[in-house]
Amino acid sequence: MVNYTAKYTKITSGYMGQLVEWPEVATEGKDLEDCRSMLRDALHEMILAYNELGKEIPLGNALIEQLPVEVERVGQTT
Repeated sequence: MVNYTAKYTKITSGYMGQLVEWPEVATEGKDLEDCRSMLRDALHEMILAYNELGKEIPLGNALIEQLPVEVERVGQTT
């Protein structure tokens, strides 16, 4: 079993989903659940295609962490 890390971004038409470790696997959905389902389907199809072509499948199991940083905005007084 391999785990991939999904990144979801809110867009005008709903959500865009993309795999961090395999950026070519990307899709859009009308809501988060739809996008998640479509991303799983896209991943499955990409695995099948890579296997047929004899290409190496990217490894999953990335570690993602948020790094907080204070950002000073132009014109902002402190």
